[in-house]
Amino acid sequence: MSFIEQIKARAKQDIKTIVLPESEDIRTYKAAEQILKEGFAKVIIIGSEEEIAANKQDTDITGAIIVDPAKCDKTPAYIDKLVELRQKKGMTVEKATELLLKSYTYYGVMMVKMGDADGMVSGACHSTADTLRPSLQILKTAPGTKLVSSFFLMNVPDCEFGNHGTFVFSDCGLNQNPTAEELAAIAKSSADSYRSLTGDEPKVAMLSYSSFGSAKHDDVTKVQEATRIAKEENPDLALDGELQLDAAIVPSVGEFKAPGSKVAGHANTLIFPNLDAGNIGYKLVQRLAKAEAYGPMTQGLAAPVNDLSRGCFAEDIVGVVAITAVQAQMQG
Repeated sequence: MSFIEQIKARAKQDIKTIVLPESEDIRTYKAAEQILKEGFAKVIIIGSEEEIAANKQDTDITGAIIVDPAKCDKTPAYIDKLVELRQKKGMTVEKATELLLKSYTYYGVMMVKMGDADGMVSGACHSTADTLRPSLQILKTAPGTKLVSSFFLMNVPDCEFGNHGTFVFSDCGLNQNPTAEELAAIAKSSADSYRSLTGDEPKVAMLSYSSFGSAKHDDVTKVQEATRIAKEENPDLALDGELQLDAAIVPSVGEFKAPGSKVAGHANTLIFPNLDAGNIGYKLVQRLAKAEAYGPMTQGLAAPVNDLSRGCFAEDIVGVVAITAVQAQMQG
């Protein structure tokens, strides 16, 4: 059974309701059709009957819950709650009404906030900012979380490294140039995500172009400091750095470049030093190694809202919905 099939099996054990707000995109309907057929989550699609009829083409979305913000009897309560949450930022009833009727991503996040859905998946035709802004404004961070970050769950076929080719890559979609303290927080969240989604213990590598002081630069020093902070704050976590990528995942290289490290050569959770490296890294592995790349998933929010690459396929949405459902189980 593949990794994503294992996730779907877990999702079926406690069915969650996931919102898909992008009713303008055929990929949403193709994904919803497959999710409903496989039965691992309930699906809410936001949109008017007219929009959905015009956009769903020949897909069968029987069983999906259709919510039209302009007609839903819960919309007034969502408006009132949004005003309450954002009043200090200048939110008024008029602004909240316009926002929720025009932006289905905001509406979907309010459904999650109010307990009418367990999570949301968006981003097939919206930017990461458009997907995550309402989440950060409305849901806020989970208790005990210092920073909201993102990760990709990578499943590399025929791979001897990591956990049979399964990795978490972070941060690949949100924090542009994290400080040492932020990198340490990302490492902790990513380890938690890896453990909760795979059931295995994370082995975290703090990545750099240097291994154990082989190069000197402020960028290297930042990763070294992040490693120190992460180890100090999480003494029981298998984490090491700074490590070059080959030293992190290839046993023979790890032994040579980082002798004595329990992580080097065996890492399954890879923390990139900045967003450039993370985004380039995941796309290289996805395209050249033909890896399945699910994400960018968010970590650290009070409820799961996950982003998609705008280049995603319907099958990618299916996988992210399954992961989102499992995240909702873990947070519920």
